Amino acid sequence: MTKREKHGTCPLCQRECPLTFHHLIPRKLHRRTHFRKHYSKEQLHQGINICRQCHNGIHRRYDEMQLAKILSTLEALQSDETLSRYFAWVARQKIS
Repeated sequence: MTKREKHGTCPLCQRECPLTFHHLIPRKLHRRTHFRKHYSKEQLHQGINICRQCHNGIHRRYDEMQLAKILSTLEALQSDETLSRYFAWVARQKIS
């Protein structure tokens, strides 16, 4: 397991499985002036531990800028209609 990877309950699909760290503001954007000016280093490095399947689904459906501007909290991710349907589907999948 990597430094940030651990085992637990994914807050998105509610499955008990290995978790990976998801930056709420994608790392790719941390160097951009807007984000450096409006967020502290601590805020930029905030994230949540989620399962790999949910993590991949988030990045497949939204680009980095959309994630940073409209989906930068756990609550926003959970309340997004498209992602909610996906997380419900993931919840029914076997853990590989």
